[in-house]
Amino acid sequence: MTNPPGAGRFAPSPSADLHIGNLRTAVLAWLFARSTGRRFLMRVEDLDDRTHTDIADRQLADLAALGVTWDAPATRQTEHPQRYDAVVDTLARRGLLYECYCTRKDIAQAPRAPHAPEGAYPGTCRDLSDTERARRRAETGRPPALRLRTDTSTHTVRDVLHGDYTGLVDDFVVRRGDGVPAYNLAVVVDDAASGIDQVVRGDDLLSSSPRQTHLARLLGHPEPIYAHVPLVLNADGARLAKRDGAVTLAEIGVDRALAQIADSLGFSARTVAGMLPEFDPARLPRGPWVYLPG
Repeated sequence: MTNPPGAGRFAPSPSADLHIGNLRTAVLAWLFARSTGRRFLMRVEDLDDRTHTDIADRQLADLAALGVTWDAPATRQTEHPQRYDAVVDTLARRGLLYECYCTRKDIAQAPRAPHAPEGAYPGTCRDLSDTERARRRAETGRPPALRLRTDTSTHTVRDVLHGDYTGLVDDFVVRRGDGVPAYNLAVVVDDAASGIDQVVRGDDLLSSSPRQTHLARLLGHPEPIYAHVPLVLNADGARLAKRDGAVTLAEIGVDRALAQIADSLGFSARTVAGMLPEFDPARLPRGPWVYLPG
């Protein structure tokens, strides 16, 4: 009996309609998966309270209209909260979690050891006594976040486009104070549950991959193949956003959006399926695409 093929995925967060940059990343994720014989899956990352069901429906409709296909019904994170709770409970039983009462301002203002990487959590709540935790709880008046106990260090991952990337692994949050699973936990748990072994996403998330692979190893999951693709920028060199105008599929139109995506990648085809024979990761642009609506 042969093992089922691995899978790639696209995982939009339904906080706003997909813009041309998001659509381009979805097309690339599809091309990476299909060119390697993988299944392609769709996951709506709707844990955050800023997400909306109607937006998720429009996102999926836009992707389908573009020609992106997936091999199973789209899943939504809110459908299986027990999945995350079970992992948090497992980590807690292993003594790998601790309560954290720090705000972002607290972390930014806290002193760090001279060797600590920039942005590392300084360990303020790591070794509090029971008495100190009770005092912090009373002072803040809010539930704590849960952090993963690690040794502040770095970890190197292999990326198809970036090569070896070494990034920070600190005591990162796995469950927020409001009880919502943090992104770094949810994405690892979801990918493992769905058999995802190829992760293609924007390169703004490259720095998250060392934390995620560290957690995956703790949970006994294999490290996926990564490909972090360049972002799309506006005329000012800033990350493209809906406010830049004429950037969503409803504004651009399917045919024009496909032509723009194809041109940005150096393809002559004007359909997603037609781009597959032309796809070669080694020939993909390594720099950002500056998008000029008009």
